[in-house]
Amino acid sequence: MPLLEAQHLTKTFSSDQNVFGMSYGARARAVNDVSLTIEAGETVGLVGESGSGKSTLGRMLLRLIEPDSGGIRFDGQDVLAASGSQLRRLRRDMQIIFQDPYGSLDSRMTVSQIVCEPIAIHGGESSASRRIRGAEMLRAVGLDESALARYPHEFSGGQRQRIGIARALMLRPRFIVADEPVSALDVSVGAQIVNLLRQLQREFQLTYLFISHSLPVVRYLATRIAVMRQGELVEVGATEQIVSSPCHDYTRTLLAATPELETAAN
Repeated sequence: MPLLEAQHLTKTFSSDQNVFGMSYGARARAVNDVSLTIEAGETVGLVGESGSGKSTLGRMLLRLIEPDSGGIRFDGQDVLAASGSQLRRLRRDMQIIFQDPYGSLDSRMTVSQIVCEPIAIHGGESSASRRIRGAEMLRAVGLDESALARYPHEFSGGQRQRIGIARALMLRPRFIVADEPVSALDVSVGAQIVNLLRQLQREFQLTYLFISHSLPVVRYLATRIAVMRQGELVEVGATEQIVSSPCHDYTRTLLAATPELETAAN
């Protein structure tokens, strides 16, 4: 049984809203009848150009966005039917790493408050215990525990992304959506983050949906690749099969248009 299974997911957004937040006018289908399975322990790379629906799909899997139709099951549980305590338990197992390491961290909070926030929300541990776990998680992502007392503006983009990763790991999730986590970083820093994610996957037995517009980055990290175009999955397959013998013209276009990220392979 797959760890996560999405069936016929569809999401449509309105292109306009009035001052009361009510939608009107044209509507755009961001995700159109998408089905995808993810096995425990694997990394599925979700690739496609900007606006293809990748992030919308990733957020729907975590119920950060509600689908218009379709189904989602996580470890056999109906994610869309979950509510209350059942949904809270599911959220412990399903976390997200955001694209923007600058905008995703609250500048008014210390690193300790940011990293420990998930445990504070879900409860069950003292502040001292949370701080100990926060220090352990910072070390796991390559930062010193002295960072706990500092603020996000004191860190580089790569360090901020490490803080965001530490926050995502605090509840010891089983599944993480990594939403273009290196696209806002320099190539060399991004390669370090990709290698860190690979290391953490082994250490914490993680399952990833890794969203990216770069096939070379995904090739390095993913066991399978799903290619998305205009809200639809046009091709899904083993990484080397997709890279060496793509079936869809759009996949071939992506491969031809993306330079190799040689640093990530080192």
